[in-house]
This record gives sequence, C-alpha cells and structure tokens, in this order.
Amino acid sequence: MVTVSNPPNSPRSAKKPAGTPPVIGAAPVGSRDPESAARAVREMFTSIAPRYDLLNHVLSFNVDRFWWRRTARSFAQVLARPDARVLDLCCGTGDMTLALHRKAATPEIVGVDFSHAMLERASKKSSSLRWVEADALCLPFPASHFDLVTSAFGFRNFADYDAGLREILRVLRDGGECGILDFGEPRGVIGKLYRIYFQHVLPALGTLISGVKGPYAYLPASVERFPEPKEMLERMRHAGFREVSWTPYSFGIAGLFRGKK
Repeated sequence: MVTVSNPPNSPRSAKKPAGTPPVIGAAPVGSRDPESAARAVREMFTSIAPRYDLLNHVLSFNVDRFWWRRTARSFAQVLARPDARVLDLCCGTGDMTLALHRKAATPEIVGVDFSHAMLERASKKSSSLRWVEADALCLPFPASHFDLVTSAFGFRNFADYDAGLREILRVLRDGGECGILDFGEPRGVIGKLYRIYFQHVLPALGTLISGVKGPYAYLPASVERFPEPKEMLERMRHAGFREVSWTPYSFGIAGLFRGKK
C-alpha cells in the first residue's frame, strides 16, 4: 500500500491555486447545487446504459477487468467469512459486485445504484444477487450493518464526497473496511500520453460508440476535479476512517483507497 504526496511540479498539485475552496463533489455542466448535480449524473449514466459495458472494455483496453479482480482480491480476508455482509455502491451493471461475489464465501452481497437502467442490466448478469435502487448519500440500510463497502469508479460522481464518506462509515460495522476504486492522473511521460488519450481520444470514441456526447466529455473533467490521493486520504481521516491508504493501479491511472471503521 502507498501513502502519497505530490511534488511541486506534479500536474495534480498545480491544479488548484492556493486559497481555492475545497471541492464538495461532482459538478456536471449546468448543475447548480448537489441536487442538480446528482440528477445530471443519473441522467448521464442512464443514457449510456445500453452500451456501458462495451464502452468500459473498449476504452480501457480491457484493463478494467483486472482492476475489479485486483480490488476483490484485496479484500479476500473479509470475503472469506461466510457471515460477512458486503455492499457495492454505484454498482452500475454489476461488474465489481460480481468480482466480489466470485471471491466470496458469503451470500450477503448487495449492489446499489441510483440508475434503474443500470440495475436492469446488472440483474440480467445475476439474478441471485440483491440489487437495490438507492442514492449512495442516503442508503436504506441500518447503521453498522456491513463488513465491507466498495465503490468502483462511482464515488467520483457523488454530489458530496464528504457526505458520501460519512454515509459509508455509518453503514459499516466497527472494524469494517471500505474500498474506493477510482481513476487518477499518472505522472511523467506515461501521464502526458495518458492525458492526450483521456482528454481527447476517449471522449471522441465514447461519443462515437454510444451516440451520446455528454457523459464522455464529463469523464475527464470529473477525474480532474476529483481530490488528489493526499487530499482524499485526509478527507477519509476527517470522516472517521483509520488505517487509510492508497494503492496505485497501472501506473496511477486508477487506484484503490482503503480505510477501516
């Protein structure tokens, strides 16, 4: 596991001028407040649901499958417990949920998303798992209920990052673990090449394949807006998590944030 800091010349550290107020959460174009931001995100993901899986695999060159499997392996100790309760937030079409299920001895795995269209596709992949339509900032579960809460490429889209962390903490049992897998911004030569692809090629391909422009123009902007690892770890500590860490995947293109209650 890696705890990160950013050198002065890193693109992430140069992104926010001194005195810039902290980012609250996702802010799609046209949103005015957390409520309109959440509504815009839901509409975007609903619009691309029919081709969501294809686009994920094509645009990531199938590396996304490796990221899900690696994340599931990271929580093998929890998943091996037959009595463990597991929640996968912003589950989309269920790929992270299914990766957890394949590693788990427990049948208690729940996938949550606020896009009905996404959950319809998830339920077609597995009718044995429980799929719940709900807002991640206001979960329909009692406090201290889950042993593990994950979110793969969904936390970045929360309308309020800190509120999301507090809600995850609320539903976790004491000693329970949290895993947030999301995109990052690699450095060096790889980072420069990646940014050309991510900011120009990926939006064009995504729009071409999906036939919808907004979501794939929003994607690189949402990654740039997302807190850098050092700040995200501090937000997790402030929310009440302990033993927080960040592990980069694929040169930092993605990474796993972990914490315990």
